Amino acid sequence: MKVSVDQYCINVSNLDRSVEFYEKTLCLKITHRVEEKEFREVILGGENGNRIQLAWQRNHVGPIEHGNAFWKLYLQTDDCKGLYKRCIDAGAESVMEPAQLEHWPVIAAFVKDPDGYLVELLETHGESPAVSGPEA
Repeated sequence: MKVSVDQYCINVSNLDRSVEFYEKTLCLKITHRVEEKEFREVILGGENGNRIQLAWQRNHVGPIEHGNAFWKLYLQTDDCKGLYKRCIDAGAESVMEPAQLEHWPVIAAFVKDPDGYLVELLETHGESPAVSGPEA
C-alpha cells in the first residue's frame, strides 16, 4: 500500500488576496479551481507536486479563527533569503528573519500569510538526522 501527503486545505477570508500571496509571492502554480454553491477553492502546487488548497466559504464573515490545531506550513526553497525578501516586500508580516538553525542543516525563516497562517521557509543543506534538536 502506498500513501503520501498530497495537499492541505486552509480556509481564507479573501480568496483573491490569498491567491495573490501564494501564487505571485511564494511562486506556487495554480493547478485548478473549484466553484461550488457553498465555497470557492483554488489549488496551487509546488515543484514536488504537493499542493495547498485555499478555500473561501461563501457564508464566512470576518477574520479566520485559527484555534490551536494548525501550527505552520513548511515550504522548501533553494533561496530562503530571496523568498523571505519577496514575502516582506509583498507586505507579509515577519516572524523570524532567515537564519542557520543550530541543530538542523537548514536556513529557516518565518512569515505570516494574509490570514495570519505561519509559513516556514526552509532551505535544506544536507540530510537531517533521524532524531534532531537540542535534546537529541
